[in-house]
Amino acid sequence: MNLNYKGKNLFIDNTSVKSIAKKNITPFYVYSYKKIRNNFDTFFNYFKKINPLICFSVKSNSNVSLISELGKLGSGADVVSGGELLKALKAKIKPNKIVFSGVGKTENELRLAIKKRVLLINIESESEAKLINKISKKLNLVTAIGIRINPGIDAKTISKISTGKLDSKFGLPKSNFLSFCRSARNLKNIKIKAISVHIGSQITSVKPYKKTLNFLLKIIKLSKINFEYVDLGGGFGIPYQNNDKKINIQNYSNLVKRFQNKLNCKIIFEPGRFIVGNAGTLISKIIFIKKNGRKYFIIIDAGMNDFMRPALYNAKHNIVPVLKLTKRINGKVEFVGPICESTDTFLKYKNFSFLNENGLVAITNVGAYGSTLASNYNTRPLASEILLKNGKVQIIRKRQNISEII
Repeated sequence: MNLNYKGKNLFIDNTSVKSIAKKNITPFYVYSYKKIRNNFDTFFNYFKKINPLICFSVKSNSNVSLISELGKLGSGADVVSGGELLKALKAKIKPNKIVFSGVGKTENELRLAIKKRVLLINIESESEAKLINKISKKLNLVTAIGIRINPGIDAKTISKISTGKLDSKFGLPKSNFLSFCRSARNLKNIKIKAISVHIGSQITSVKPYKKTLNFLLKIIKLSKINFEYVDLGGGFGIPYQNNDKKINIQNYSNLVKRFQNKLNCKIIFEPGRFIVGNAGTLISKIIFIKKNGRKYFIIIDAGMNDFMRPALYNAKHNIVPVLKLTKRINGKVEFVGPICESTDTFLKYKNFSFLNENGLVAITNVGAYGSTLASNYNTRPLASEILLKNGKVQIIRKRQNISEII
């Protein structure tokens, strides 16, 4: 998070938030290119010795400008829909650096991916493999696929974003995986090139990853297939609060190095949150301050329609004032949005820096699963998105006009 105060005023990458707000309607997202680049380089350097293919998880932030910037840094793209695939291509990501994942790809989406010759389509059912084979046969093509396996491993993360347990909808369980490896020989228009796994998101311990690598070594041996690629997915957690645990990527990289040495394969990673999570800030204006008994409700113009994570996952994102005053509000403070839902609440504090109506606040670490989860609920326009790069303020998505949604 590239936030700092100069005097009383909040800055992002040496740019005054107040100056940005003078020219843009709140709420709006601000991304730090410097932080994104640093996060990407940091991740790559951890695994530099194995030279992995890093495919940015587009679902975490699907802004075309950000995908394009990551592409220039050497990233590929992990996409989960036809729309995300088209965004990645628009961002000039080469098809041979795109992996198409997802549990429910439509026939039209698969046809698009096959025609575009993406690196891999990670299949999640035998029916999907047969459909890819059928489409490829009509197009007189052979399509490279990966098989997503469900390892039955609990990632020890939020239940709503845990995807590696056996009761999950994702991937093939061990027995189905092995039987498909045998029967796939009859499908002449597909070629199995990869095994894929993704056990969840916001994972802060190396232990479930270690279990997954050990599981993969065993299952690959049983499959009797020399996979060209092993797609290890993503899910690397970041600290949102000061006391949150941070994953030890260095330890994980050591495990992956030993894993790769045993298999002699190309490793694919699909990080999203780790790359952009702490690079985004949501700026919002205070509409009203209302005191109910001993509690102060700070009603801001950003709502769950703009930023869904607190309502959806009970996620906690720190909020800081854009103008920091020494005077404090002595009493319970709750930041809430304007949406007519009780779950439209962001965070509670025991006390807070003094605030004024029409003042500004910043919701931190919103670069991942922020704008991508936004909606027009309550008929509210989508917020603008701004990139700070080399001292310049670039609007990378204009604020939606209300006339576009009525």
